[in-house]
Formats: sequence, structure tokens, C-alpha cells
Amino acid sequence: METEQHGRNVIAVSPDLRQRYDDLLARIAAVDSEPVQVLAVTKGFDVTAVRQAKALGLEAVGENYSQELLTKATQLAEAEETAPDWHFIGRLQRNKIRPMADLVTLWQTIDRVRLIDALANHAPNAAILIQVNVSGESQKGGCAPADVEDLVSHALDLGLDVQGLMTVGVENDAAATLAGFKALRAQVDALDLAVCSMGMSNDLEAAIGEGSTMIRVGTALFGPRTGRG
Repeated sequence: METEQHGRNVIAVSPDLRQRYDDLLARIAAVDSEPVQVLAVTKGFDVTAVRQAKALGLEAVGENYSQELLTKATQLAEAEETAPDWHFIGRLQRNKIRPMADLVTLWQTIDRVRLIDALANHAPNAAILIQVNVSGESQKGGCAPADVEDLVSHALDLGLDVQGLMTVGVENDAAATLAGFKALRAQVDALDLAVCSMGMSNDLEAAIGEGSTMIRVGTALFGPRTGRG
């Protein structure tokens, strides 16, 4: 079992985790693509998953819920451990921005003017992605593709660092997912942005094939979730 020192803790990378990570890297390598960043998604896992991700060399960690992020950040700080680059990837409410403002490195789910305004107020110069609902599913977050350019312009006008776009695939519909990924990549290119965040454990090959630069991976790394989400 591999170990790595983090603050006052020695983190063990289990053989199962190492095998899942190797399998993930093999899936990525099987797609002919440019390099892609792996965002370790620790939603529903405890702070040990964050430590294990860092032990694997994954410096960016994604959280869907503000309270989980705040709790894990506090636990790491109390243990005198270096925090990862926190990415917020869940549905964001304006009243959750202030508590996370000094922690989040990249806000991936910005999809409306009021969130942009709140971020500019509480987290000036914040790095963001505009989330796009490429499938038009009413239950999903994200702006309409037609609104992307206006939101990017508004965020830039307020001094935010718009790094790219983000989307989520369509569950159990590979064709719609592929079409959505293709459309998002086209918008990233049209706006001359750097980051194209798309693809998760079950559809990462399609996303990478269409030009994703960042995949968000939870279960493929850590196994089935036993906690929230």
C-alpha cells in the first residue's frame, strides 16, 4: 500500500484506489486527444477522499455542496494540511458564495446574471466557467446556448476571469450527450476560451473525443458513494 505524508497525517493509497486510477488513465489514453485534466469529485465521500486524491497527484477537487466543501476545508486546515484547488461544481445559490469566496479556485456552474453579480461583489476577479444546458432539460442547471455570449460579456465587464464553459451529458442517451458535447466545444472555440469542462465517469470517452479539457470524475476513482449524493 502506497503512503504519502500530508500535514500531520500519513495518507494511504489503497490498492483498489490505485487500480481504479490506473484504469481511468487507461480509458483516457485510449482516446486520441490532447491532454485532459482530471477533477476528482469527492461529493458524498469524507475528507479522506480529498487526501487520497492529493496523494495520487490530483491537485484539483470538485464539490457539489457548499457545506461539504466548507466542512472538508475546515478539517484540512485543522490538520495543517495544504488545501486542494477547490472547484465548485454544484447548483449554486447566491447566499452560498460569501462563505466559500476565499476557498474556491474555480466556480464551474455560473449560469445567470444574478450569480455573476454576486460573485463580482463577494469574490472579485473570481475564475469562473459558464454552465450551459446544451440539452434543454428543465431539471438541469445551465443557461441556454443562446445566452452564453451575453453572460460571458457581462462577467468580463465586472472583472471576473471567464476561463471557459461547462456542461453535463444526458443520462442514458449517448447520441444526445455526444451532440451536446460537440455543441459546447464549438462555443468554447467560437469565444476563444481555454477550458471545456465536460465528461464524467460514464461518458468521459465521448467528452474527450469531442475536445474536453477537463473531466469530472467521482465513482470511477473512489467507487460507489455511500454518503450524500
